[in-house]
Amino acid sequence: MATTRREFICRSVCAALGTTSIVRTIFDLGNVAAAALPRVASDYKALVCVFLYGGNDANNFLVPRTGTDYDQYAAARGILALPAASLLPITPLTPDGHTYGLHGSTSALQTLFGSGKLALLANVGPLVAPLSRTQFLNHSVAAPPQLFSHSDQQTQWQTSIPDQPAKTGWGGRTADLLNSLNNNNQVSMSISLAGANVLQVGNVVNQFQVSSSGVISLSGFTDGPNGDPVSKAIRTILGQPQPNLLVSAAGGIVTRALDNNQILQGALAQAPALTTVFPTSSLGKQLAMVAKLISVHTPLGLQRQVFFCSADGFDTHGDQINAQASLLADVSASLSAFYNATVELGLADDVTTFTASDFGRTFLSNGSGSDHGWGNHQMILGGAVRGGDIYGKVPILSQGGPDDSGSQGRWIPTTSVDEYSATLARWFGVSSTDMATVFPNLSRFNNPDLGFLVP
Repeated sequence: MATTRREFICRSVCAALGTTSIVRTIFDLGNVAAAALPRVASDYKALVCVFLYGGNDANNFLVPRTGTDYDQYAAARGILALPAASLLPITPLTPDGHTYGLHGSTSALQTLFGSGKLALLANVGPLVAPLSRTQFLNHSVAAPPQLFSHSDQQTQWQTSIPDQPAKTGWGGRTADLLNSLNNNNQVSMSISLAGANVLQVGNVVNQFQVSSSGVISLSGFTDGPNGDPVSKAIRTILGQPQPNLLVSAAGGIVTRALDNNQILQGALAQAPALTTVFPTSSLGKQLAMVAKLISVHTPLGLQRQVFFCSADGFDTHGDQINAQASLLADVSASLSAFYNATVELGLADDVTTFTASDFGRTFLSNGSGSDHGWGNHQMILGGAVRGGDIYGKVPILSQGGPDDSGSQGRWIPTTSVDEYSATLARWFGVSSTDMATVFPNLSRFNNPDLGFLVP
């Protein structure tokens, strides 16, 4: 994928491994400390975030399947209600007295759940502190600001600090702490397949953006010994000392990006051919590239990696039945293919994939779709996952009920993003003593480890 010089420089800032003063100024990263003793890991672990932009309607992802529960669901959802016969039954290891089914387009996820590789986390979302309906309505306990706003809720999900302006993401803070576990890594441990994001913004480690086709190269630039005269001249100019600090810093950023691209391109050329077939969708292609990048972690000197992928289109204010069926079918097939690829690589136990989304959606229909909500259900996938179970608490699907923040079925989360993300970070290697650095609000909640991952 070729890009313009202006775009390349913008992306190059994210690709820089070190943090110069100019990078700090551009990103306003602040001074979030990341104190970790130098050490090298003997094992490999990767976290893969799949962000479902727009707000997936979890009310039609995990659905009560029988009896009075289904009747109440169907009556309240109206035109959005899925036929009971279309739901794919699941049997959680920990029963709660209700029967559930998954959306009919997610057969691959049903299989993964049944085989114990997929876990569901019910009704999770941004919280400042534990919150009941009464406390929310009488404002006796603070709620996150700008609820139901796409941009604000995306940021709060990715920073895990909803009650103050955050300058780093929780993935970035985690990378800052654990970067020393890598063995002289050649490129950043934080790689994004979906452009710039907040999750991976760190104070020391910054995200390196690649495309689903591989490195993002400078248009018209040919690097290496076979480079054209203009490209060689650019390299020569970049290597010359510059008296102007701004010009020098910009040149250093571009040079590092060119070096990183060359290193990564060389590593990917040696990636083993996988037999796993991925969907040709955007998400499928992103995850296929993540699998390739994971396969070459050793020559890149990486023992810890954080990846960011995304799928768009979940803001289903209209035509939700058709739109969500297609979207969930893609998520199901793409996640299944990616898990199969990690099995093929012999790294299934070392890679944990998890979903996030802006928010849930209203239980009540707006006519042909649903509107912005709050609490949502998420998926965790991998060989280290204690799957086949639903963690957290499925909300009571009652308009104006104890889990409703108002009268539209916007569920108040019963599990915080802090608890969800901290469980992932703990598995990844963040120690109990460092947990407060990554999640400063975690002590406000009761479950710093939700138990869906093996230690």
